[in-house]
Amino acid sequence: MYGGRITSEEKSTLSTYIGVSIAVMLAAGAVYFFFLAQKEKKETRGFDPNRAVPSDAVLKHRLKAEEYFVVREGGTQTPFQNEFWNNGRTGIYVDVITGEPLFTSLDKFDSGLGLPAFSKPISKDLLLEILDTSHDMQRTELRAKRSNAHLGHLFPDPKSSTGQSYSVNSAAFHFIPIERMKGDGYEAFVSLVEKKPATP
Repeated sequence: MYGGRITSEEKSTLSTYIGVSIAVMLAAGAVYFFFLAQKEKKETRGFDPNRAVPSDAVLKHRLKAEEYFVVREGGTQTPFQNEFWNNGRTGIYVDVITGEPLFTSLDKFDSGLGLPAFSKPISKDLLLEILDTSHDMQRTELRAKRSNAHLGHLFPDPKSSTGQSYSVNSAAFHFIPIERMKGDGYEAFVSLVEKKPATP
């Protein structure tokens, strides 16, 4: 540097340093956000009964608007216009909040109401049945016991093998197909959805 002037060579070196510094900061930021995303994915993957139920503030950020509307505001989806009403794949339906398996595809049937319907849950101990007198009706509301998520309603139904229809909202669930169950941490539940061969 002579007389306070920066030579073109010094400008070039300075530009290189600035460029490298910016690239390093961007790379560090990318690595940080990657590990943050992996941590959140791990926290929401599979079902861990020891994992705390997320707060409503966290859920508002994590869930889609329609999912939050259903599970935390008691909403109901439009019949025949929801994700799982006619899903015929083999797998399990897990609580969108906790990942806890609540229903299996083997117990799913077409109730004609345009919402997913099941003849029974994996275990009745996983659900709460609450008297619902809203809209001038008397119904039985279904909630997930662990997360207190609103799922849907319980109705009598002669088309069901148990005489009952657990009519639920698609938005209250994630569906885990059988081919993904082991990889997603649900290996212990695979036997629930494997069809047993008919006895001769």
